[in-house]
Amino acid sequence: MRRREFITLPAVALGGAMLDSLARESRRLRMVGENVLVPLRFFTGQEAQVIAAACERIFPRDATGPGATDAGVVVYIDRQLAGPYGRDTYRYVTPPFLDSVPQHGYQGRETPRDTYRAGIRALGDFARLTAAEQDAKLVAIEQSRFFELLRAHTIEGVFSDPIHGGNTNLVGWRLIGFPGPRMQYRTQIDKHFGEAWRPKPAGLAQITGRPVVPFEDEGK
Repeated sequence: MRRREFITLPAVALGGAMLDSLARESRRLRMVGENVLVPLRFFTGQEAQVIAAACERIFPRDATGPGATDAGVVVYIDRQLAGPYGRDTYRYVTPPFLDSVPQHGYQGRETPRDTYRAGIRALGDFARLTAAEQDAKLVAIEQSRFFELLRAHTIEGVFSDPIHGGNTNLVGWRLIGFPGPRMQYRTQIDKHFGEAWRPKPAGLAQITGRPVVPFEDEGK
């Protein structure tokens, strides 16, 4: 068993939704000043820093709202790679591995875990570069499988349900005004009839009123 790795996140970014997503590991959360050490399942601490920096350049914080770091995207990606998706559990991975038409999707040998590890090595000391240098690095790999996954996972991490580790404090949903996966509005029709009404965003666990185990944690 390898030594437990952590990533440092600002304590202010850890709301109830994030803590719910870490419910199985809450005892391992450690405060260091105004920061929290969040346990990692797949990445090493150094790898997580590289991915966090890359995701922030893909979805940066600006005047319009929060970025990937605020949304805890690196935690989302870490959870996905540690689970069945990262191991390619549900993809047919028996050779031969041949090039095919784009409609067939990815046909290669590498699992998402393999792709990330190779991509992180290619980025090198990414977290210590200037923003301009980081952008140049990402442009150089823009056509790679790694960047394709990294970009998709960054967007997923910002806008997915918080039970998966990202969208911390529902910052992604607040940004676009999404109210969450509400099952119906029947009880609200008469109450708000004829007026503009937008409920505050709520995650699946909040809406159902019970803990929800994400698919990456099933069987644990």
